[in-house]
Amino acid sequence: MLSRVARRAFSTSRINPYKVTVLGAGGGIGQPLSLLLKLNHKVTDLRLYDLKGAHGVAADLSHIPTNSVVKGFTPEEKDGLKQALDKTDVVLIPAGVPRKPGMTRDDLFSINASIVRDLAAAVAESAPEAAVLVISNPVNSTVPIVAEVLKSKGVYNPKKLFGVTTLDVIRASRFISQVENTDPTTEHVTVVGGHSGITIIPLLSQTKHKMLDKETRDALIHRIQFGGDEVVKAKNGAGSATLSMAQAGAKFANAVLAGLEGERDVIQPSFVDSPLYKSEGIDFFASKVLLGPQGVEKIFPVGEISSEEEELLAKCKETLKKNIEKGEKFVTQA
Repeated sequence: MLSRVARRAFSTSRINPYKVTVLGAGGGIGQPLSLLLKLNHKVTDLRLYDLKGAHGVAADLSHIPTNSVVKGFTPEEKDGLKQALDKTDVVLIPAGVPRKPGMTRDDLFSINASIVRDLAAAVAESAPEAAVLVISNPVNSTVPIVAEVLKSKGVYNPKKLFGVTTLDVIRASRFISQVENTDPTTEHVTVVGGHSGITIIPLLSQTKHKMLDKETRDALIHRIQFGGDEVVKAKNGAGSATLSMAQAGAKFANAVLAGLEGERDVIQPSFVDSPLYKSEGIDFFASKVLLGPQGVEKIFPVGEISSEEEELLAKCKETLKKNIEKGEKFVTQA
């Protein structure tokens, strides 16, 4: 017989089925991300959309025995995108082109900006109340694009728009564990700022590893900031970080769903509309946020940091402001 706690947990999972949509489900991130979402017991209705291949991915995943229905949608069918988004609770956007050797996330802007803009318009029309999780790079610019599109449609809710920066956090945990020879599952590194190069700031001074020598610390920070380059180089033109990004996206999506369910103390980092540096003209900033039924419940300050991290933060804000403005102008001046 189930205990009272077990019955309540079972009942909650049955009462709160969630509809989740992946836009770009056939891509390098989209496929493993969709797999991980299929395995998530909170997801009972999984919609997969892409220009092609979504039906095949959906058919493949539908054979996995979890309590969710998977459907694929493409532009070839009437209102395919609209059907994929209809009354969905959470939208994940990994759509776009991957990085190639020598490319930065900003190099992707000219292609991915248009893709994200058009998908955001569809979200505004068909799922205006959904939580929107942006994975498509450059996140520092694509999140502001989504915000401007939603504003233009009169449905912008800053509490439900997220840039997924979780990959920076899981990399930080893994990389610091390799330096310190610890269990990576026990490492917790707060990463703030943005999601590209020098805008990524791992707050090592807030970890238990405060005594790293300067050379080791500098190398670790650089690796966290530019870890994606390792994958791009290793794949030799065949793509960028897809599997680790899928894991990061699924982890953050699960946190958002947990917040929507009303679970307490769900705290994750994210690039969100933030008051922390608005006085300096920076509308979005990544930091830890408390997630709840309405989306963002609380945005945490950066906290006490070292003088070195203060310098990193100053450089971050210079670049971040330009990235954000680039995304906003892409929509407003179109």
